[in-house]
Amino acid sequence: MKPPSRPGTVLLTDHAWPDDSVERAVIEEAGHTLVTGPAEPASAETIEELVTEHRPAGILTCWAPVSAAAIEASPALGIVARLGVGLDNIAVDTATERGVWVTNVPDYCVEEVSDHAVGMVLAWTRGLTAFDRAVRAGRWNPASARLRRLSTLTCGIVGYGRIGRATAHKLGAFGCRILAHDPHAPNDAAGVEMAGLEELLRRSDVVILHVPLTPGTYHIIGAEQLALMKPGGLLVNVSRGGLVDTGAVVKALDSGQLDGAAFDVLESEPHVPAELLEQQGALLTPHVAFSSDASVTELRRRAAEEVVRILAGEAPAHACNHPRGLRTASGDRR
Repeated sequence: MKPPSRPGTVLLTDHAWPDDSVERAVIEEAGHTLVTGPAEPASAETIEELVTEHRPAGILTCWAPVSAAAIEASPALGIVARLGVGLDNIAVDTATERGVWVTNVPDYCVEEVSDHAVGMVLAWTRGLTAFDRAVRAGRWNPASARLRRLSTLTCGIVGYGRIGRATAHKLGAFGCRILAHDPHAPNDAAGVEMAGLEELLRRSDVVILHVPLTPGTYHIIGAEQLALMKPGGLLVNVSRGGLVDTGAVVKALDSGQLDGAAFDVLESEPHVPAELLEQQGALLTPHVAFSSDASVTELRRRAAEEVVRILAGEAPAHACNHPRGLRTASGDRR
């Protein structure tokens, strides 16, 4: 990798792991300085203050909001690199207008997220969570089992990208029927039946969400969509909390329209609504579907390497925008 025209400052806004050692090693080896913000994602205003103070040439962000004001606060800024896949915490349009690259790491956790989704389906079909709670509470009652055979069920996957395909492949090994919905229907969906969203909801016993959060997918699952599902089904969300109207899910669980809701993400996270916690059919994990020892290390290294590439005047490996009037590593436009 060729050296940058001159050293720059890189701001790590937040991190969902104990330290910044992986990022620091990559950034400092390339001759730059890493400044690390608070581990927990701070407010947009706090991030704007950090950017104003340090004037970074690059920003690495996990979950903290990188607002339009933050992007505009550093004249030298050349890249905002997401430590993850989704871009809903970054003002991408502003970055594009100001000639700033936005990148992500789209394929680092394909196996982990698809494993998590399949694990949630198995926990529901086999009653793992409910029985664990019952045994710990002193109830040993195998006669209460109302379990399901996965191979007889239809699983609908909303979003048939990298992770959706992996989930379909893994669920297919259990013998269940797989439906998938995606605006860009692929030509190579062997063993998977492509369907419209309404048809998928009507026919599926299990619905799994593998789509990004955009204005067009916000609350893609609400009361109207839940009413279309087979009574007593399972909804799995391992993508973004804003895809689902949580209040509508609680009502569907109360009525029995849904038997289970397995969420790794919530629109209100880290706050968990009390009415959701009260639902016996809710299986909740704290936004960890992406995580494994291998995936997290890969994510951190590859995101930091994207920053180094841009500051060296090279093209990113995974560009998420087409910046206008690109900047050089010195901050000048070209």
